Amino acid sequence: MSTPLPGRTLVDLNGDALAHCARHLGARDVASLAMACRPLRAAAYCDAVWYHLYRGQWPFQQVPREALGIRELYIRRHTEVHQMKFDDPLSSIYYLDPTELTPSHLMLDRNGVWFSQGPVVKRLRLGLDMELVETYRTHSARITCMRLFPLIDTPLHRSDAHRNEKALVTSSTDRTVRLCWKGQSRCYKGHSGPVTALADKLLDDGECKILATGGEDCTIRLWSMNTRAKKHPLISTLHGHEKTLSHLSVAWHKSSLLVSSSKDTKVKVWDTMAPPSSVSSSCVGGAHLNSSGPPIAIKCYESLCYIAAGSEVTAIDLRTMKKASVLELRNQRILSCEMLPSEWLICTGIKDKALLWDIRKSQELKHTVAELHSDGPVTLLHLDPYKVVMGAPWDGQVHVWETRTGHLVNRLSCDEPVKSGGRSTVSAMAVDGCRIVTAGSSSTRGSLLHYQDFLRSSVPVALPGKEVSKFWGSQEYNDEN
Repeated sequence: MSTPLPGRTLVDLNGDALAHCARHLGARDVASLAMACRPLRAAAYCDAVWYHLYRGQWPFQQVPREALGIRELYIRRHTEVHQMKFDDPLSSIYYLDPTELTPSHLMLDRNGVWFSQGPVVKRLRLGLDMELVETYRTHSARITCMRLFPLIDTPLHRSDAHRNEKALVTSSTDRTVRLCWKGQSRCYKGHSGPVTALADKLLDDGECKILATGGEDCTIRLWSMNTRAKKHPLISTLHGHEKTLSHLSVAWHKSSLLVSSSKDTKVKVWDTMAPPSSVSSSCVGGAHLNSSGPPIAIKCYESLCYIAAGSEVTAIDLRTMKKASVLELRNQRILSCEMLPSEWLICTGIKDKALLWDIRKSQELKHTVAELHSDGPVTLLHLDPYKVVMGAPWDGQVHVWETRTGHLVNRLSCDEPVKSGGRSTVSAMAVDGCRIVTAGSSSTRGSLLHYQDFLRSSVPVALPGKEVSKFWGSQEYNDEN
């Protein structure tokens, strides 16, 4: 009887075979492959693999013949594209009816733009030109909040063919919440006052997904997203706040915990897995913010919850409900705030600039910030590992800054730069990777939406002067970016 051959593993293949296999992976998978072991790392770093990825991502962009390897070129271009460092993005403008309201809420999806005008929500399909494809007139009063959730987690899901689709959820001052997708709609009634807050994610109690809403009636309502709960979707009503609910956020470390904040600066944590009969025991923690204004932003990360209110950004440990840290802006009211806890960064918009904070240094050097100057109050703000995008209502353009250096890298007009002869404003903004859409109005052409995609751009931007933050020095990007 012959002895069986010893088992062979993936790393027993030669380098050329591994590199050939890696060519069939995406950039994220290749990066993951490189962290497995040394032989796979060598295959993942092969120029042939990254040349294939480069050509697949930018087929019309010539691969520069420089001393850097193809992998380094890919990383550099990927970074520059996401920092919007180009002058020739794919651009499309959609002009709105002059008699209609200026958009107040704006969201950018994988292949569409959602925006609200009073009680109406519209969706534009992205392409060479933006095309209106859906209009929802399900509310009778102003829309207060909009969210997009995976369709598969909602009762409107019917087929796996639509598992990658998103469903729209809106709240309104007409006291209702609407769930919509391609002409289908569900109405959730229960609040006795205007609905002012929607949770940023769906809760998970282990059996089904749950939608949390809050309103001026000082209550939180939990709605089942199970298809079997069509006639009676309301699971429970949570009492405990004394003022209007302002924000709802699902805890990062436990998807059944809900964090709520109200205009009386009180923060509460709720365990949504508690039995409906024990509503009073659903509240498992609470805290009071020592701020001079209501919360304007909230974000959960790991076991912490970051809340911006008044002139402070407070981090609360949800396990103990004690304050982990406080970031204070003396005599400056925060108008907007974006948080990136995974990178230890917080950006706050105030009356004439945005301040970029490294919260790892907040205890020792509370004034170590990057100042990003603006021509007006910074009410629009976006923060990601590559860039800070900020806008002021009467500026008519948004500014793009490098996150790690504080350098100004681009100015994007909300109107057509060639045709802009009058004054323009910006009312809303949404950013997704290397794409951005702004809503605003022009004194010559009325309200409009301007969509810009930098993925295929090739002409570097040329700014009239090089503005550098006086606090941050030049830094280089490494492989982890």
